[in-house]
Amino acid sequence: MKRILTILLIGLLLASCKQENRTDFVINGNAEGVYNGIRVYLKNLDEQGREIFLDTAIVMDGKFTLKGSVEEPSIHFISVDGTQGNAILMLENSEIDVEINKQNLLESKISGSESHEGYAAFEEGIKKIREEGREVMKHYRQVKLPEEAAKRDSLSKELEKVSIKLAEHPLNFVKENNDMYFSLNLIGLEANKPKFEVAKFMEAYENLSSNLKESAKGQEVKKKLDALYEEYQKIAHLEEGKIAPNFEAPTPDGDIISLNDIKGKVTVIDFWAAWCGPCRRENPNVVRIYDMYHDQGLEIIGVSLDGQSRQQDPKKAWLDAIEKDGLKWHQVSHLKYFNDPVARLYNIQSIPATYILDADGKIVAKNLRGKALENKVKELLEKA
Repeated sequence: MKRILTILLIGLLLASCKQENRTDFVINGNAEGVYNGIRVYLKNLDEQGREIFLDTAIVMDGKFTLKGSVEEPSIHFISVDGTQGNAILMLENSEIDVEINKQNLLESKISGSESHEGYAAFEEGIKKIREEGREVMKHYRQVKLPEEAAKRDSLSKELEKVSIKLAEHPLNFVKENNDMYFSLNLIGLEANKPKFEVAKFMEAYENLSSNLKESAKGQEVKKKLDALYEEYQKIAHLEEGKIAPNFEAPTPDGDIISLNDIKGKVTVIDFWAAWCGPCRRENPNVVRIYDMYHDQGLEIIGVSLDGQSRQQDPKKAWLDAIEKDGLKWHQVSHLKYFNDPVARLYNIQSIPATYILDADGKIVAKNLRGKALENKVKELLEKA
């Protein structure tokens, strides 16, 4: 009996070693309803988003086989000629079964890839949050009577919570699944998004298992995070909740004033220029808001980015625009275009741009215009 158990144990160990050392993958596809001769493709994307084909196969009797190898588990796609979309899978070197859903490739069933289970769990989480959002939206649309305004506001807040939950899902998933290979891939995918919270994901990365961090993909992701964090450090002082950095700059008369000199109960730093069409179109709205709320404690300081090479006389253009648009608040400029020291301090990449500060000088909002700017000013003054 002991001998039999020993043989079984050795067999299990050998099977385990064989699985760990596997250097190729085989995808067994079941494509029921797909005609013979239809071609199936296995592909991924390079850093520029271009498709790279790894293998292709022809469907025969509802079956196909794709083969190859990958260095590490990673996101790949299966497409079928004549069918829209892609099936998505975390591909690894193992034997994988794929049951193609011809009507919706995204709903194709995939098994045999351990790392794919992480992706499937992540997608299931998104699905549940979206279902929650649809349910709240259904009730929100049913509220139509004026006397139901309170209920509508409550549902609106619920929708906002769902939206936040959806946005935070990737980070929460990584935190809760620090030993899943997909978590590593997810950090890499999120890092490509414009509003990537690099500091939070850096912390989540450090909490990943050692095996993940030491892998080639782990080192690649770390390098990417380090580069993004270096850029983030340049603008970390501009996050909402931080004290707006002080600056000094010349007025049209040549006097030097600072942000600290003019701050009110609410302060708006308005980056604009005479040559900026959208800025000039927004100015009447800013004038209206200033006239309404200046006596209550609103202060505005305009920072002009005039000084571009095409302007023959940047200062004259600046002064003419101030007069023509009736700008009554503080105005400063070094007339150095986007090289203006204040623009660089505030990481201004385009205009119009605004920073809204509360009575403590903290940044509470950015880039508000029109009614949104008016509402925020009114709200802050009521709190001050």
